[in-house]
Amino acid sequence: MTLMKSLLGAAATLALTAGLVAAEPAIIFDLGGKFDKSFNEAAFNGAEKWAKETGGTYKELEMQSEAQREQALRSLAEAGANPIIMTGFAFGDVLNTVSQEFPDTKFGIIDMVVDQPNVKSVVFNEHEGSYLVGMMAALASKTNTVGFIGGMDIPLIRKFGCGYAQGVKAVNPDATVVLNMTGTTPAAWNDPVKGAELAKAQKSQGADVIYAAAGGTGVGVLQTAADEGVLSIGVDSNQNYLHPGKVLTSMMKRVDNAVYEAFKEAENLTPGINVMGLANDGVGYAMDEHNAALVTPDMQAKVDEAAAKIKSGEIVVHDYMSDNTCPAATF
Repeated sequence: MTLMKSLLGAAATLALTAGLVAAEPAIIFDLGGKFDKSFNEAAFNGAEKWAKETGGTYKELEMQSEAQREQALRSLAEAGANPIIMTGFAFGDVLNTVSQEFPDTKFGIIDMVVDQPNVKSVVFNEHEGSYLVGMMAALASKTNTVGFIGGMDIPLIRKFGCGYAQGVKAVNPDATVVLNMTGTTPAAWNDPVKGAELAKAQKSQGADVIYAAAGGTGVGVLQTAADEGVLSIGVDSNQNYLHPGKVLTSMMKRVDNAVYEAFKEAENLTPGINVMGLANDGVGYAMDEHNAALVTPDMQAKVDEAAAKIKSGEIVVHDYMSDNTCPAATF
């Protein structure tokens, strides 16, 4: 659905139904599109779950360029959508501005904190989930070398990589963790060719398990890992199915739950900061029929034991974003 078509549809709906029905919720997907098989698609699945359960409808927009952020957000607010949820930290600045212009509209943002009285900010403890899949990588590795490929080089993605490295080192202090970022611009989220090149380079350095936290770019990482005979780890959505028997696991970031709950709250969306981590099932790792043969009961038991200790506070995973350092890896 193009941006213009979505905006025209929203305006037409408002004109026909103004004052007759409750406002529709809306979601704006970040660059990479709602079918990126990762972050955006998780958000889409949450919206779809809400629609199927309630019979409700919602408006949606897919970003085509950075320049559309403010236009998209403002147009949905003017069209009466409420609440309006957006995926990605890059909406932070425009939301801070637009939310003040529409004080009666509720907004939700994922992966950024916007301190306004009508905004709900949802952030995740990605470092906790990444720690668990890092343990899994170290337990599965035969070369004692594993890899991490991030998307855009920002503190949030380093947070994934740092948590992963800590999990690897917890299992094998002598392991090598090769870390690469795809780029420094938003294009890094949707460059599967570059992802494939980085995966090949990491394999040449000995990595036999590669974790991709790179949006659409990660699709290229997982494909190449499968082709090259090494294991991969998916992110955000459960990506085990993409290459059955070749994806060790996926670090689940429950963006779907965040969107689903926000749509359920509707115009009563609760402002403030909502942190989703292991303790409230905001992150975790995926097990299903596609990776069951790769994960032994002993591996799963060790990872689950660590998860319980993280939940209880016995294990504290360092958060890169707290001070932009990582005790287990150098970026």
